[in-house]
Amino acid sequence: MKKILIALGGNAILKKGENGDYSSLISHIRNTYKQLLPIIKNNKIVITFGNGPQVGILAIQNELAKNKFSQMPLDVIGAESQGWLGYLLEKELINILRENKIKRDVVTILTQVLVDKKDKAFRNPTKFIGPFYNKNEINKLKGYKIKKDPRQGYRRVVASPEPLEIIECNTIKSLVNKKSIVIACGGGGIPIHKNKNNLIGIEAVIDKDLASECLASSLKFDEIIIITDIERVAINYKQKNQKFLDNLNLKDAKKYFEEGQFPEGSMGPKIKAAIHFIEKGGKQVVITSISPSGKSIKEMRKTIIRK
Repeated sequence: MKKILIALGGNAILKKGENGDYSSLISHIRNTYKQLLPIIKNNKIVITFGNGPQVGILAIQNELAKNKFSQMPLDVIGAESQGWLGYLLEKELINILRENKIKRDVVTILTQVLVDKKDKAFRNPTKFIGPFYNKNEINKLKGYKIKKDPRQGYRRVVASPEPLEIIECNTIKSLVNKKSIVIACGGGGIPIHKNKNNLIGIEAVIDKDLASECLASSLKFDEIIIITDIERVAINYKQKNQKFLDNLNLKDAKKYFEEGQFPEGSMGPKIKAAIHFIEKGGKQVVITSISPSGKSIKEMRKTIIRK
């Protein structure tokens, strides 16, 4: 029985262009679990998940209601999305397990992730969140850092610092050792920093794949499976000389990463997480997608990264 962390993102939860309605979320979650079931059934499992679109929606709701209700800081919004997405993921996994007569406990952990308040990311925030604004509206915004979004208009930006420690790691380890399936680190976790011995929430968004690696490495897991919206990693992506990679060793992964083959807003954090995991003793990282035809993960084309 291997110890595997499964990081859900991309079309595992939400398809591009969808508005994230309840029925679509449930459908995608169930389809994802069906394809992952052979892996979940036979191994010790932690599941992490992205929450970018959901945090964006909550940030917009927060903004629209600011004249009627007190606004919540970003760490609280992150916790809120962790809770409701974690609930859906937990509920549907329990249902799938019961339908297949598999007896496993499932639990969702609201996860805090330690960051350094002096992380350089806070000096130059780059992570876009929330609604778009026009040039006239940005003058009225107080307390936000605003940048021009290449897609349209202006948006709020926040820092995306490096994860240092998963606060609930020992609790997760204890549950995993009892063969419970743990859902954790939603959206990269709730960013916090320490002031003496106190935990303080901080306005930031942590990359889900980097937080997943931090947790998997701390737990000394064997493998990370990253579910995204493309089935394999490519170099020279979308160029005439594009090349998909079925296997990638650590040396080449670092070489391609340093050459800038993997953009920051796309495959970059996934490859960075893979490099860190393998360097810390992890056996392999698999990057793949969920099949629209219902193939299992084992049948899908994929990129496997090893030492």
